[in-house]
Amino acid sequence: MKQLTLFLMLLSIMNAHAQLTYPVPEKGNTVDDYFGTKVKDPYRWMEDDKSAQTKDWVTAENKITFAYLNQIPYRAKFQSAIEKVFNYPKYSAPARKGEWYYFYKNDGLQNQSVLYRQKGLDGKVEEVIDPNKLSKEGTTRLTLFGLNKDGKYAVLGLSEGGSDWQTYKVRDMTTGKDLADKLDWVKISGAAWSGNGFYYSRYPAPEKGVSALSVKNENHQVWFHKVGTVQSADVLIYEDKNNPQRFHTAGTSEDEKYLYLTISDRGKGFDGNAVYVMDLTASGKTFKPLIKEVTNSHYNIVENTATDFILQTNDGAPNGKVISIPIKTMDAAAAKTIIAETTEPLQNTNAGGGKLFVDYLKDVTTRTYVYDFNGKKLGEVKYPSLGNGGNLSGHADDKTLFYVFTSFTVPPTIYKYDVASGKSSIFRKPEVAFNPDAYETKQVFYTSKDGAKIPMFIINKKGIKKDGSNVTLLYGYGGFNVNLEPAFSATLLPFLDAGGVYAQANLRGGGEYGEKWHQAGMLFNKQNVFDDFIAAGEYLIKENYTTSARLALRGGSNGGLLVGAVINQRPDLARVAIPQVGVMDMLRFHKFTIGWNWIADYGSSEKDAANFKNIYAFSPLHNVSATANYPSVLVTTADHDDRVVPAHSFKYIATMQEKYKGKNPLLIRIDTNSGHGASNTKKNIETIADIYSFIFSEMGVVPKL
Repeated sequence: MKQLTLFLMLLSIMNAHAQLTYPVPEKGNTVDDYFGTKVKDPYRWMEDDKSAQTKDWVTAENKITFAYLNQIPYRAKFQSAIEKVFNYPKYSAPARKGEWYYFYKNDGLQNQSVLYRQKGLDGKVEEVIDPNKLSKEGTTRLTLFGLNKDGKYAVLGLSEGGSDWQTYKVRDMTTGKDLADKLDWVKISGAAWSGNGFYYSRYPAPEKGVSALSVKNENHQVWFHKVGTVQSADVLIYEDKNNPQRFHTAGTSEDEKYLYLTISDRGKGFDGNAVYVMDLTASGKTFKPLIKEVTNSHYNIVENTATDFILQTNDGAPNGKVISIPIKTMDAAAAKTIIAETTEPLQNTNAGGGKLFVDYLKDVTTRTYVYDFNGKKLGEVKYPSLGNGGNLSGHADDKTLFYVFTSFTVPPTIYKYDVASGKSSIFRKPEVAFNPDAYETKQVFYTSKDGAKIPMFIINKKGIKKDGSNVTLLYGYGGFNVNLEPAFSATLLPFLDAGGVYAQANLRGGGEYGEKWHQAGMLFNKQNVFDDFIAAGEYLIKENYTTSARLALRGGSNGGLLVGAVINQRPDLARVAIPQVGVMDMLRFHKFTIGWNWIADYGSSEKDAANFKNIYAFSPLHNVSATANYPSVLVTTADHDDRVVPAHSFKYIATMQEKYKGKNPLLIRIDTNSGHGASNTKKNIETIADIYSFIFSEMGVVPKL
């Protein structure tokens, strides 16, 4: 009977591989001229997400994709296995405001985490807000909860269906009731309280009927909102119409004496920021420059003392340093280095309990050191093992701080840190139904095309054979100074239990080894990222973890670009490719929503001929081959993704389906009422189950479920 079941599963898999008939979308005659090079864009009409033509095409594609996925016999088993292991209580670290401690909790499979509070650490727990009650499908997210100084009022940031757009409301924490305040078109913003109101950032309201995916993200403004008033009464604090693609974000010091304005200009290719300060106690309230010009150097205000502003920066220090600038003169030329650059890249500097907590990475694992405000080293936060920790922060008078430590086989564990003694103790440990001793994690360093040594983590069940037979999933990102650090994922466990091997490569373009590592994978060095990813796959094959027939590639957003570019350059490397919410049209990414923000990392097709030539050479959409034997492809995107708009994925898969002559499926899974990431737990689990099922099915391997 067991052999018959296996035969029927394999037969079902073979039937699923029958040649698919894809929709044949209309082709337009749009042609763009880039410095003398004519580039066709026949599916330009797909950029209009509201058109009936686009909607009909999406419906047809989803019909094919879900019919294909439905044929996979163990798809439901994967989803059930993921739900089972994911169904455990998940907590955030608590944060204090006065006598109250606030924290998030998800009972297990709730679509959204619920915000709670309690008086003291042992007080009665009471619910503050349950986002699951705000929408039928549980796709309304609580993106911000910002309390004022005395904890009487809170700003609630709400996002619908995975959108980056937020609506701000104000809640009276003494009554638990929302006030009439409602602020729209908020994006790239916090809530910086000052007295009876707060500063926030927004864009001008678009014309009525304009799609959120079509809104022009220009003229980012800072406003002040007084509690109890309507948005039309808000006071405009800052805008710069001459530089419409700049970000302007506001923050206030803990004592609410200073208002900080951070300005970035990534649309013009600058990777850093300027900082201006307003003394809110002064009679003439004007912004004065602390860091006057936007350059490629980053500045982040950490804290202010009675005499100095303390900032983290990489100016003249690619690995980062901490400086102080006198408040009296606000003269950056008089900056004093209080924590010098080291060989390890500085990730975060936070203040809490009257001390500085500085996080470094050493071979992609966290080290945290404690300093006073003069830069004297006081000690180290001791972590239980190699992994991902840090981000200790709090109020100046906090006696206890909290942090989360995790690694691939250590679920996020909350620790309580005693500021006076410097000792940590477990505050809350999650109960996950798995045995960490059954898995092993290895960090390796492999050689890329140009000789660079690239780190990679490999995770699998103990006892696997390195005989080339393992279904292996290689994940990468490689951009925007983003680190891929060790972190626990319950949704990965069913893949490992099914016999899979997971590899996470720390490609150049990230920040794992500081700004030089980032720069080695951006702009004209972007090809290094693709070479690093290809070399990672080749290493896994060479070391007999897998073969090309058992290798899958996965990445999201910038990582989706990565996967798309790599399978164009090396279609033989892997059997399956999963490009998720990818930046696939490198010639027009800056035309959509917030895309111009990525010019600092990618360059722009309109800047000059050299930039155009560089990105045209690797743009996934523009390098699809009519002769390559592509791996099986499952593209994922969502209708509410207003960060990397779904048109990227639409045009890409339509082009692949048009040109590819082989038998491997080229599918696109278009989620509804979701965004750049899954908008709720249910959608996240469904997507992951489909990815795992697709990988095993395309490789002709029955998972050990």
